[in-house]
Amino acid sequence: MPAPTAAFDPTRVAHLGGRFAPVTEEVDAVDLEVTGELPDDLDGVYLRNGPNPRFTPIGSYLFPIDGDGMIHGVWLSQGRARYRNRFVRTPALAAEERAGRALWGGLESMIAPGADDGVPDDLVGTLKPLPDINVVRHAGRLLALAESDCPFRMGADLGTLAEETFDGQLPAGITAHPKIDPVTGELAVFCYALEPPYLTWSLLGPDGRLRHGPTPVTGADEPQMIHDMALTGRYLVLVLAPAYFDLAAAMNGGSFLAWHPDRGTRIALIPRDGGPVRWAHDDAFWVWHTVNAYDRPEDGQVVLDYVQWPSLSLGDTDSDIHRPDAARHGLTRAVIDPVAGTVRRTALDDARVEFPRIDDRSLARPHRHLAVAADSGRHPGLLSGEYDALRWYDLDGGGHATDVLWDAGDLSVGEPVFAPSPGTDGTDRGHWLTFATDRTDGASWLLVLPAGDPGHGPVARVRIPVRVPLGLHGNWLPTQE
Repeated sequence: MPAPTAAFDPTRVAHLGGRFAPVTEEVDAVDLEVTGELPDDLDGVYLRNGPNPRFTPIGSYLFPIDGDGMIHGVWLSQGRARYRNRFVRTPALAAEERAGRALWGGLESMIAPGADDGVPDDLVGTLKPLPDINVVRHAGRLLALAESDCPFRMGADLGTLAEETFDGQLPAGITAHPKIDPVTGELAVFCYALEPPYLTWSLLGPDGRLRHGPTPVTGADEPQMIHDMALTGRYLVLVLAPAYFDLAAAMNGGSFLAWHPDRGTRIALIPRDGGPVRWAHDDAFWVWHTVNAYDRPEDGQVVLDYVQWPSLSLGDTDSDIHRPDAARHGLTRAVIDPVAGTVRRTALDDARVEFPRIDDRSLARPHRHLAVAADSGRHPGLLSGEYDALRWYDLDGGGHATDVLWDAGDLSVGEPVFAPSPGTDGTDRGHWLTFATDRTDGASWLLVLPAGDPGHGPVARVRIPVRVPLGLHGNWLPTQE
């Protein structure tokens, strides 16, 4: 493996400082300070995962795919709140804690410990697991999820229990954005790899047992990065943008990911019943996150809403969203014809947004409302992955979008997550939750905004006793489901 490079200076990496700077202390706190009043119907825990290096990185660091996982949890009940944060303690992280320093470099540097580093034999020369992107619950399993690797099962107290291979049936792992069908209870997953089979998919039943797969995706013949997926009643929907892995280049000092826009973007519609994969082809664009997808019964086509980027960008800067020769950026709707293999894309909004979420009870079925983290345009100097507003969209049947914006002022906000009021089925009955960090003093808060009138801002702000680094994804897990 390559040796650490003297050229890498972690102090010059923007996503290792400021609102993104890692925290190393694990904290428990009860009776948190609340400004406003916590709604009585919020009873459960909000969990969020994100990259948080335990030790100063060596070799390289790319946000958002590098960094150890740390889960932050806020438990809410009867108007009170408590907090706990814990590292996802993989065997590799445990080895680094014993050594007191980083032993693995970032993914771009390909640094791994040797036999003389004092790590167990089975860790020598391996890639480091990074379950740092998302945290979900399915079939009683609480899982910290990596980009494309085995997740780690977590305890209710956020202690790390074990690597999860689903009873040995998914040894290669899954990606960080599986989808739970709210009607069937099935968990749809996919996994991409650097060696054949390059792309596989699986379905797990509501009991957590494997029902289908892992099945190779016919037509996926090269290693490509695919961050998210969508689900409909009939299909798994995977967007294969032209971001290709090149291990040979990485081992010789080049980039391990290459963008080839001339090859275009393909969309795979994978029948949940195991039928042949249907492919659609389009010009190049990149997708970090989908909103949702659903089948259109009147013509058999598939509707996919997502946030579109001109190309893949990692590190300190966003893609150049102003290049005239590139795909536009913003909230987008694609209508995919499974028979003709065509894609028709429509711009819903061109605002700088990310982290789209809906009421998860609408996943795989038509949705009307969605929320995103947004750039208000009023506070310059935000980094890539940093947002200063929340925006909600109401989509009518014609694909038009009306929106409501809440400017968070000095707060940098994260992904909004919907917590429905128990016993209700409307997207206006519940609350949106997100972590936020003040750019003036570093204080972090859990914000609670009413779904019926989110533009007026939070009804409650819960002060977190430590700074919560700006991170990635999480979920609201009600006490009773």
